Amino acid sequence: MIALVVAACGASGVYLLYSALAFGSTDARNEGKRSPIRSSDRDRLRHWMAQAGLDEVRPAEFASAMVLLFFVGAALAFALFGGILPALVSGVFAATLPVASYRNRRDRRRRQAREAWPRLIEEIRLLTGGAGRSLPQAVLEVGRRAPMELRPAFAAAEREWLLSTDFNRASTVLKARLADPTADAVCETLLVAHEIGGSDIDRRLAALVEDRVQDLQGRKDAVAKQAGVRFARRFVLIVPIGMALAGLSIGTGRAAYSTPLGQSLVVLGLCVVAGCWAWAGRLMRLPEEDRVF
Repeated sequence: MIALVVAACGASGVYLLYSALAFGSTDARNEGKRSPIRSSDRDRLRHWMAQAGLDEVRPAEFASAMVLLFFVGAALAFALFGGILPALVSGVFAATLPVASYRNRRDRRRRQAREAWPRLIEEIRLLTGGAGRSLPQAVLEVGRRAPMELRPAFAAAEREWLLSTDFNRASTVLKARLADPTADAVCETLLVAHEIGGSDIDRRLAALVEDRVQDLQGRKDAVAKQAGVRFARRFVLIVPIGMALAGLSIGTGRAAYSTPLGQSLVVLGLCVVAGCWAWAGRLMRLPEEDRVF
């Protein structure tokens, strides 16, 4: 019972700290005095969630998922190791699973967008050249054949175009929904080509295709060279967890985990594994383009 109360207090503290930093929660004394830093943090969170395709998910729902996973992780760790401290640490690690999951989803969306843009631009080039479409019509028509993850953004841009017939506003909606540096560069190039016009639109689109293909090929080569390292990273994560679980059923393993020294070593092991995992991921991270527009 005491362990559950301590876990509940820990979860409440995690929720309050996270909501204060991410969502700008304030008490009655500070009402109306939100700092620009908190506003900036909220904007970065919404931008990050838009990149993951979660622009329709409220931040409160995101925080609720983290709190729920904290309780689940803490309960499982308490059942395995029989201690409060490992349960709290495991709960904190479990609460970061939505962040890691949505980060992987964001990376997958950005990778799919980078791979799709050369084909999409080439189709736009064909439609504006041989088929005689205007640039806005070509962009929106090609968007209907884009990967499923990108189609909602093109659909929102098409609705804006039908309401306003303003390609600048439609392009702004598309950039905001995709929230990707590659999409920014492509949309700005298409917008400039639409406003200036002329006979060299085909040449500009061809140069844009070549630039995107070179960037995509370079990233694919880098990821291919990291394949073995990524496998080793996952293997190193699984081995310590498997050894810890095996130790529960060998001799007095479970009783050893319940001692103060055992609890401290479990916490140390969890922190070392998590730290090495995060450090390795940081070393393997490829440089990302900044959103200029």
